[in-house]
Amino acid sequence: MSDRLNILVTGASGLVGAETTSRLVRAGHHVYGLVHNVGEIVANNGRRVSSAPWTAASARESGVVRLLRGDVTRPRFGLDSETWSSLSASLDRIVHCAAITDFGRPPEIYQQINVTGTVHALELAQENATPFVHVSTAYVCGNRDGVIAENELDVGQRFGNAYEESKMRAELIVRKAAADGLPATVVRPSVVTGTVRSGRVREFKNIYIVLKLLSKGLVSAIPGHFDACVDLVPVDHVAAVLTAATEDFDRARDLTLHAVGAPVRMRDVSDTFAEYPSFHVPRYLDPNTFTPDCLSRVEKKYYERVVSLYDNYFLRRQRFDSAIADRFVRRPSTAGSSYLRRLIDYALKAGYLGSTLPVADRALTPLKVGER
Repeated sequence: MSDRLNILVTGASGLVGAETTSRLVRAGHHVYGLVHNVGEIVANNGRRVSSAPWTAASARESGVVRLLRGDVTRPRFGLDSETWSSLSASLDRIVHCAAITDFGRPPEIYQQINVTGTVHALELAQENATPFVHVSTAYVCGNRDGVIAENELDVGQRFGNAYEESKMRAELIVRKAAADGLPATVVRPSVVTGTVRSGRVREFKNIYIVLKLLSKGLVSAIPGHFDACVDLVPVDHVAAVLTAATEDFDRARDLTLHAVGAPVRMRDVSDTFAEYPSFHVPRYLDPNTFTPDCLSRVEKKYYERVVSLYDNYFLRRQRFDSAIADRFVRRPSTAGSSYLRRLIDYALKAGYLGSTLPVADRALTPLKVGER
């Protein structure tokens, strides 16, 4: 095991933040979790991570995460000066996971949490040049097709949504801080989904909502290409990359690491859905001629309220290069259709697929402020 480190994880209650926090605690590090309104950390397997309130006197304690209630959108996270100064002086690493990942939110929400929140986290790091591990997204590449390199960022790309654009702006700010001397590295997950072996996931959000609507036939046709693909990455792999970058920071410094899985083609989705007798198989229509008016009234409502937020991903022909990240931690085998099948099987077992659908106006998961 590496030397014990004093590590702050922002967004420690979110899916990626909680899984990373859990790993760092198990490794024996002194972990501090910044949370908003959440009083506990729950790992992806549903187990609660032992926690207690943070105090300067008890901060250096292994086996338990010390929680600080704060808000990344506020200067100094809204902490008092004494707590901020004591925290800053004690840290060996900052892992910045805090972000809003839901689609369809107002642009100002992404600005406040994803961009301004990153600025505030960097201010903490810059006080004592604390090594900074920033969680971005592989989809800062926007709508570009082809192979996406880990060292690329702003190449004039167009974005599919405000979330992607906000994460690109935040990453540019991190790169500027690194150019000014702050030790930093960036980890870019793709679409975070269930574990590689079982498909288990703590919460069904984002792409899972689309899978549910399509499998139920609530939206029977979408604009898309059979050879377009979306990259699904197991949450345990993302946490493994973040943990490796945090513990072996000297080697990770100034690098950008793609924490990705394997591309799942739209044809894989159709072929896999066809294996389940109760599932509807979606039709992919030419995006140049597709119009929501071709759908029934109910389908159109679900499409416009939910699926339209994601249909851009059914058009992209992208592959994320991960050669640099793979040198830190081996990428697990996540062949498109077999991994998708594991995700579906777990969602069926958990009762998410096949359960009653929410009305269209409530299909999107509400913003969980505790995940900031």
